[in-house]
Amino acid sequence: MQKISNKNFIVFLAVIVGVIGGIAAAFLKLLTHFIASAIQNDVDWQYKYSIYLFFPLIGILLSVLYVRKFLKGKRFEHGITPIIYAISRKSSRIPVHNVYSQIITSAVTVGFGGSSGLEAPIAYSGSAIGSNIGRFFGLQYKEITLLLACGAAAGIAGAFNSPIGGVVFAVEILLTEFSIPAFIPLLISAALASIVSKVFYSEPLFHTATTGWEMEALFYYLLLAVVVGVYTIYFASVSRVVKVWFSKINNPYNRVWLSGGALGLMIFIFPALYGEGYLTIQQILDGRFDSIVKNSLFSDYRHMAGVVVCYTVLTLFAKSLAALFTLNGGGNGGVFGPSLVMGGLIGFAFAYGMNQVGFIQLNVPNFVMAGMAGALAGIMHAPLTGLFLIAEITGGYTLIVPLMLVTSISYLINRTVLKHSIYTRVLAESGDLLSYEDKDRTVLSMMKLRYVLETNFIVLRPNETPVDRKKDIIQSKRNIFPIVDSKGELLGIIHSERLFSILLGEEEGADKTFDQLAQKPNDIINEGENMEIVMAKMNRDDVWILPVVDDENKYLGFVSKSSVFNKYRALLIRQGQYLE
Repeated sequence: MQKISNKNFIVFLAVIVGVIGGIAAAFLKLLTHFIASAIQNDVDWQYKYSIYLFFPLIGILLSVLYVRKFLKGKRFEHGITPIIYAISRKSSRIPVHNVYSQIITSAVTVGFGGSSGLEAPIAYSGSAIGSNIGRFFGLQYKEITLLLACGAAAGIAGAFNSPIGGVVFAVEILLTEFSIPAFIPLLISAALASIVSKVFYSEPLFHTATTGWEMEALFYYLLLAVVVGVYTIYFASVSRVVKVWFSKINNPYNRVWLSGGALGLMIFIFPALYGEGYLTIQQILDGRFDSIVKNSLFSDYRHMAGVVVCYTVLTLFAKSLAALFTLNGGGNGGVFGPSLVMGGLIGFAFAYGMNQVGFIQLNVPNFVMAGMAGALAGIMHAPLTGLFLIAEITGGYTLIVPLMLVTSISYLINRTVLKHSIYTRVLAESGDLLSYEDKDRTVLSMMKLRYVLETNFIVLRPNETPVDRKKDIIQSKRNIFPIVDSKGELLGIIHSERLFSILLGEEEGADKTFDQLAQKPNDIINEGENMEIVMAKMNRDDVWILPVVDDENKYLGFVSKSSVFNKYRALLIRQGQYLE
């Protein structure tokens, strides 16, 4: 603090986060591919392939066992949603075990063939790295949030060898309101992570020779965007249904057997569902259009274009179920990777199918990449991430115009029907989402009732009279008194104005008990209600203060507009400092 400025210190920490994040990304890819290679190639056992379809179940089971045996009492979540929740509700604090737990569980899940991606776990692990480094040095909320985003950017950059994609992801998904200085640490972390990851694991995600796009194909890119946008709406709807369905299964091991068994059956019919699915996309980009059918039950028909298109469409819908079954059944991963695969399959089926009609000959790899970008933009509500990530990992900057059109149209179609992305929908429904479109509602959603609860009120008993409590009433600095029985239940309230009137003889009632004098409050606040409801009740009856009770009507205290406004102001100041 004496030798270096705060901004320079953040840059220094961004370097550390970037290096560690890059190492984590490389280690995750190495571990995953080591497991996959070991069980598929290195183990020489004559019965290995007879249980091949059970490998995904084994991976999910190992992931669940790790969480239950090694993370006892610790909360374990997966995906991008918990990161956004940590920023909104937990002061950007992520438990340190996520640094390694996300890597271990996702590597086991995907390495054994689970149909999910590694990108969300490494983003979570990177976020945990940034969050805990910030907490270790005692930084404030805004600095911890920035380092958290640096970690996520480093994770994505390291996983995809895509530093620009990592930065854009962090800005678009996590830092929805930011300033230019925030870019510097993000750029440094993402760049270093990409370098470090490439040192340890230099294999690129995709190999492709991109060619330019033609004006004659422009209409078909627009048509593809519409198809992808509609599919992203379907995927979001299926995601909700599958999640609700699995939530009804209380026993975690029952979820494992169900998801693992169903996944094995789907892989038996659609081998492309095994693992991340990037291999299938790479084969299509290489021009081997029949590869998706080649190793399936229908391999004898792989030379029939109609079979290839139909089988690809069926694989596409099966992929959505396989990914959701993997994640909801107990495996770790995310929809980031599956989104790319599903988008690629849509682009392939669309372009390859159009080529068979004969009206036009489309460049299939170009449409595969456009489909990948569009799916990512629609599902994640992140058009810029989809645009730059695909352009960067495929070297497809010559396709920048079609990619811009496909990502923006897909995003707009999804956003028109679904206000929130697959990551933010749950948080929005629970009131835990930071939204800079409605700042009043956002600030209120950040408040907890317990933080504005006031308890320094003199409690009156129902069998007492004003004369009995004359001294306490006169000395009280409050103008309202709760009347509570011996069980702690709230019976009513009475204001100081009426009590003074009674004690001065201006009104009868000096000998009446408080039970008889109690007034019913305009409304009552339950401790479980959020601050939006609290303010709505106050504004409806134009009252300044209301009593708070628990589910059993036990008196807890009062909440006043003064306390709410003070907290509101404090949160506004905090938001004003957010990444300034």
